[in-house]
Amino acid sequence: MPDVDARVIPCSPPPAVSRGAPRVAPLLLLEAALVVAWSSGFVGTRFSIDHAPAFLVVFWRCVVVTLVLLPWAIGALGRVPAAVLLRHAGIGLLAMAGYLAGVAKGIEHGVPAGLAALIADLLPLGTALLALRLPGKRLGGRGWAGLFVGLLGVLMVTRDALAWGDAPLWAYGLPLLGMLSLAVATLWQKQMHAEASLGLLPSLWLQCAVSAVAFAGLAGREGSLMPVASAGFAVSVSWTVVLSTLGGYGLYWACLRRSSPTRVASVLYLSPAVTLLWAWAMFGEPLSWLMLLGTGVSGLGIWLVARSERALPEGASRCGR
Repeated sequence: MPDVDARVIPCSPPPAVSRGAPRVAPLLLLEAALVVAWSSGFVGTRFSIDHAPAFLVVFWRCVVVTLVLLPWAIGALGRVPAAVLLRHAGIGLLAMAGYLAGVAKGIEHGVPAGLAALIADLLPLGTALLALRLPGKRLGGRGWAGLFVGLLGVLMVTRDALAWGDAPLWAYGLPLLGMLSLAVATLWQKQMHAEASLGLLPSLWLQCAVSAVAFAGLAGREGSLMPVASAGFAVSVSWTVVLSTLGGYGLYWACLRRSSPTRVASVLYLSPAVTLLWAWAMFGEPLSWLMLLGTGVSGLGIWLVARSERALPEGASRCGR
């Protein structure tokens, strides 16, 4: 019996479960806000392409964010080791430049927007698959079931928007690479939070700053970097600064500090449905009962992922579960 006791005692429920219970409601509120803000990016992109090249809007979006956040970032950046700053810069290039450029360039080369968005919505699966190589980050069977149920809901929501375009075969890999870029950044950011601390706003400032440099090169290849003198361009940049960057990316990293990468990514399964609501309200696009049903299916998948993580708290893998 001594061997049995040695296995059972370390596996008793860790105190972190009870400490985390009061934080469930605030986390749910953050996740709800994340879905609304993240989905605004797709609507903002659709609006902006009528007024300026996509890369030019993203470039000025990053520039404005770096100017707005500079007062909160300048002091913190001087207290952090250079190695930490370089790692956060790498995260920014992957999460913003890599993700946005992959999706936008795929669409530019002829990948239908609906299909490109669907590939980007594979983020929860991409994050979970990449996490298999990390110790203690494996999902249980219920979690994997939740990811596939959530994806089924996304397919139902976006069915009418899907089409196989005339793009060359390699172009379909661009949104996939963009999605994987954000998945790698998500896991890297989570690891960085555990190892070394850089405040949320300074981290977001640094990521936008390096992405501004990257998009300056991309936008500069297509023409001038000067802003377009129009109200539409100003609205596009303002929309994506406030909702898509400060709201979307800010809430994404804030949720990641409080939860696991797979759960945070899985919450974004609801973004296609909310995007369609944005499009209905702003552009008069139709809604359907299938979209509503698909939203419910995606919600069920997210619930299964969350239940899986509560049943298998962090550190459980050390107990052989």
